[in-house]
Amino acid sequence: MMPLILATVGEENIVKRVGGAPAVKKHLEDLGFAPGATVTVISEIAGNLIINVKETRVAINKELASKIFI
Repeated sequence: MMPLILATVGEENIVKRVGGAPAVKKHLEDLGFAPGATVTVISEIAGNLIINVKETRVAINKELASKIFI
């Protein structure tokens, strides 16, 4: 298990766990980062990650990405 920030661009991964404070976990789960979800890092731009989750592209910063474990 590793944080999403270490994922290889273009590689499909499965979310294993979402960490952080309850409000942060809820926000990430509302965006689709729930355990069992398939995620793919599309690109990394200026410290932000563009991630494909549930057939939608989402931009999150590295701080949030470090709370998502794959």
